Amino acid sequence: MLLRQMKYFAAVIDCGSFTEAAEQCYISQSAISQQIQSLEKELGVELIRRGNRRFTITPTGQYFYTHCKAILEQVDDLVRETKRLGTDQELQLRIGYLRCYSGLELYQAIEEFSKIYPEVTIHIVNGTHEELYDLLRFGGVDLILSDQRRAFSDTYINFELMKCGCYAELSVNNPLSKQKSVQIEELRRTSCILITSREQQHAEQEYYQNTLGFGGSYLFADNVEEGRLLVLSNRGFLPVESVGTLPPERASIRRLPVCREGRQITRNYCAFWRKDQATYYIEEFADILRKLMAGE
Repeated sequence: MLLRQMKYFAAVIDCGSFTEAAEQCYISQSAISQQIQSLEKELGVELIRRGNRRFTITPTGQYFYTHCKAILEQVDDLVRETKRLGTDQELQLRIGYLRCYSGLELYQAIEEFSKIYPEVTIHIVNGTHEELYDLLRFGGVDLILSDQRRAFSDTYINFELMKCGCYAELSVNNPLSKQKSVQIEELRRTSCILITSREQQHAEQEYYQNTLGFGGSYLFADNVEEGRLLVLSNRGFLPVESVGTLPPERASIRRLPVCREGRQITRNYCAFWRKDQATYYIEEFADILRKLMAGE
């Protein structure tokens, strides 16, 4: 049985006409009729009952049609994914993540993905929210792990990962560290340490000050380790989000929930990628990351 004969048969049923199916398949009406007759002869059953100008599908033909369509869809998927595997662009995955991210699941997802797809080269870059957004917008990365600061756009796949709580890392020498939680208003007397590049300092401060409500003065660090050194020296507090599993607190640092009106502040974290750049690998990585964060 030829796969082509199955395609011709499905086309005739879909179109409800030998003539239209022949046009769709770019062959003559007589040729498509002969191919279906050959298919029936090979199967030893009648699939189509022909009349003068019309035909009806037999119960056997209906059964064959249903399963035929499923097989053809699987073949199409197989061809598409094989073509993807054969292109250089598909054999790499470029991931961007927030510079202030300190959870464990991203690294676990990279490790798990690399075991399943060793043929894919992974490139990783970090940045602020705005830097990552620009990289994604202009094709510098394939997928980013970032907080949601804008309304979702139809241009992107907005793959929600989790709602995460906001925490403040404080030195044990800060009086606030003795509490079980800290109100956002109480932090205004302590400098807020932001992890950002020099170019994005103003944008990050504006977001934390005007959108999240962190008042007071600001200090800046290039990376999380540098930020925690500032915390250890009691220079300020470091805002962090519980995106998955955070590493344990250090001996001289307390991590307290940040609350507003008695409730912990939460943020929405997502994986984002462009709809017109979506690939199997991007979707697989995002799903692995989501499952790890959900503890599945």
